[in-house]
Amino acid sequence: MARKNYPDEFKRDAVALYRDTVGATITVIAAELGVGEATLSAWCKATGVPIRHRTPASPAATSSGAETAEQELARLRAQVKDLQAEKTKLATERDILRSAAKYFAGETNW
Repeated sequence: MARKNYPDEFKRDAVALYRDTVGATITVIAAELGVGEATLSAWCKATGVPIRHRTPASPAATSSGAETAEQELARLRAQVKDLQAEKTKLATERDILRSAAKYFAGETNW
């Protein structure tokens, strides 16, 4: 397999995406970007971004069926936090794609 050379801007954006995406693992982000896990991990380590390890899933709600107002509030707050993290992730991915499109458009000689 040939070595790929990635632009520094792509590396910075990939690390930023990993850093800003709450709960995502190196495996998920690397697969989305089409780079190796070891490559993304090395970029993160080089910039001082700590590597998160997978955390166990939170236990499901109680089986009683009804949730109290406090439980509902906690659930909704967690959902808002997840949605905000997803929004940040999508915005970062969009910016990366824009940068990549500009980069590759500059390489064409049509």
